[in-house]
Amino acid sequence: MEKMSKRDNILQAVKFACFSASAGAIQVLSFTLLNELMPEIKGTNGFTKWFFESEYGAYYLVALILSVIWNFTFNRKFTFKSATNIPVAMLKVFGFYCVFTPVSTILGELATKSLPWDFAEYLVLGVTMATNMVTEFLFCRFFVYKDSMNTNDVAKKEKEKQNAAK
Repeated sequence: MEKMSKRDNILQAVKFACFSASAGAIQVLSFTLLNELMPEIKGTNGFTKWFFESEYGAYYLVALILSVIWNFTFNRKFTFKSATNIPVAMLKVFGFYCVFTPVSTILGELATKSLPWDFAEYLVLGVTMATNMVTEFLFCRFFVYKDSMNTNDVAKKEKEKQNAAK
């Protein structure tokens, strides 16, 4: 793998931020729809009680899963331009979320219950999303795609264009 220029590194971070912003829009929209429109349902067992009576955690979890799928798909292909084994890359990202999700869900629940504002869940969601974007970028850049960046068909076509222009 060729060493990336400073410009290429900055462009990669900007692309990641843009795709993360689109994933963030999906996360905020799905969280808001669940938080504002979900009818009040009383749970009968531990899981349904938590899911339907939670003020933050369950809706956050559903919204996070939707945004992660979106973000993984586009960042693998266009930001990191990786031809790496997709299931292996997904497992690595899944491992990241095995740590990030419980920590952010538990801390989010604690924060929303302790903050007095009506909009606390949205403030907590924003802080969590920003933390997620930064830590996931670093994890993907230096662990998931470290040795496979710029190896897919998109990267090869860009390289051919650059060589033809020279």
